[in-house]
Amino acid sequence: MFDRRASGILVHPTSLPSKYGIGDLGKEAYNLIDFLSESLQQVWQILPIGPTGFGNSPYLSYSALAGNPLLISLETLVENELLSQADLDSLPEYPLDRVDFDLVIATKIPLLQKASQNFQAKANKKQQQEFQQFCSSHSYWLDDYALFMAIKEHLESASWHTWDEDIVKRTPEAIAKWSDRLSAEIYFQKFIQFEFFSQWKSLKKYANKLGIKIFGDIPIYVAHDSVDVWANQDLFCLDPKTGEAASMAGVPPDYFSATGQLWGNPVYDWEKLEATNFEWWVKRIEGMLDYVDIMRIDHFRAFEAYWAVPQGEETAMNGEWVEAPGEAFFNVLKADLGELPIVAEDLGVITPEVEALRDKFAFPGMKILHFAFDSDRANPFLPFNYHNRNCVVYTGTHDNNTTVGWFEARSPEDNERVIDYLGCICPEGIHWSMIRLAMGSVANLSIYPIQDIFGLGANAKMNLPGTVEDNWTWRYRSEALCQEFSDRLKHLTYLYGRQPIEEK
Repeated sequence: MFDRRASGILVHPTSLPSKYGIGDLGKEAYNLIDFLSESLQQVWQILPIGPTGFGNSPYLSYSALAGNPLLISLETLVENELLSQADLDSLPEYPLDRVDFDLVIATKIPLLQKASQNFQAKANKKQQQEFQQFCSSHSYWLDDYALFMAIKEHLESASWHTWDEDIVKRTPEAIAKWSDRLSAEIYFQKFIQFEFFSQWKSLKKYANKLGIKIFGDIPIYVAHDSVDVWANQDLFCLDPKTGEAASMAGVPPDYFSATGQLWGNPVYDWEKLEATNFEWWVKRIEGMLDYVDIMRIDHFRAFEAYWAVPQGEETAMNGEWVEAPGEAFFNVLKADLGELPIVAEDLGVITPEVEALRDKFAFPGMKILHFAFDSDRANPFLPFNYHNRNCVVYTGTHDNNTTVGWFEARSPEDNERVIDYLGCICPEGIHWSMIRLAMGSVANLSIYPIQDIFGLGANAKMNLPGTVEDNWTWRYRSEALCQEFSDRLKHLTYLYGRQPIEEK
């Protein structure tokens, strides 16, 4: 996929600065793109950007294709005369360094509802046509999503499998009844998706103009409490009586957890998916291509075999590996959509069969430098063991500690091995030493969490796998994107041959 060397930054939009409690698609997102361009970076990697539910995890979204309305820029709505400046003047003071999701939801959703009402009342003919065109072209997921969210809000966020049986089973009469009853709420849900994608596509167009590619993320599984499962119950392993997950997704004990990770998502009924020629998955990938340039498939190994945990288990320890038709799926995907810019998240328990599936379709895998120093010289994450250039190297990811936090948490003996490998720690700190190591590797693409550019400690990490509290909330301040960091990043990018190639 990457035919030359490049580098980029990993930062989720919620982590951007903003006066309104959460990063959004407004001016600070454009400032980040300017910073990337000035620093010779060519990739902005993000986490999934769907609407989140309990725990605010971007990996547990209400929809595989919808956008998170909390990312909509209120200032852009003011510029478009859908809100007034006075609407924003009475908002509370939000934390500067963390997202208070409850406060953001309580204050932002009413403003989005007001913007929707203003659009419905004031939109000119051209705007109305654009809205209708959006609704029509995205109807294959938008109609179900808008109805799902409208019902969910009406029933005070109750999970779909606890609704009345007729709407759980999606009878035509129930769909018609709820669609009529909640028509205003459905309109609102469609409007905020229209606005989200309008703002997102403008941002992506700006990024692409400056040579920045958007690197998105696809969780292989979808949340049980999602429109995807409600609208496609036959494609998931569900209990026919309760609608709950009969077989749950997760991973066995690993680096992150001695008892494994029990995610709770229902696993796919791959036989039924294959019988449809993987139609749902093909549409999902096609939809992603609307708003990203590159996509990472999280937990790629589950396309070869997945860890299935029986209903009722409280940990992931008592699961089993079940084979999946990954090769058949990717053959269909290639036939329908051509060569795709997919990166395989191939971390965890990786077998030769998983590697063969990845390599058959030439998908780049991932290398994490934080994992490179705790075994012998055969460690596959050590740069001299990278077998080819077709991979993406990271200092760490959103699931790791920051590099400074990682180094500080290690024992002096463990850190001696790191220093011995590096030769020394550069004057700017261990984070820049590890960035240099990634930059200098043969990997075609190197990515660094923005926390490592800033040299931040453990309190700036984004997520601690296996936990629910205090994740996904970290934010940086505007002044952090300073000239010093840009110049240093620019120098190293040029030094290690990752700068953009100038057009002749």
